[in-house]
Amino acid sequence: MLVLPASVQVEAAWDAEAGAWVATSDDVPGLVAHHADYAALIALVNELVPILLVENGLIAPGGPPRDLLVHMAAHVLTRSTARLAARR
Repeated sequence: MLVLPASVQVEAAWDAEAGAWVATSDDVPGLVAHHADYAALIALVNELVPILLVENGLIAPGGPPRDLLVHMAAHVLTRSTARLAARR
């Protein structure tokens, strides 16, 4: 019998070159989603997670609807330059 996990962890990182957020997860094999808008990425991930859990045999298809917590952590790395005043 397959047991629904209590939650899944998703990591999202900003890809400056692509101009989009990219989400992946060790808990959800095959999850790779990207979108320029973070809120839209969350919605996309919430659609893909149940599909991928079934396709990977981690949960059984069908059955009554249930909620699954999706914890998404976002990481942004920025680089900028601050001009320091010369000391006198």
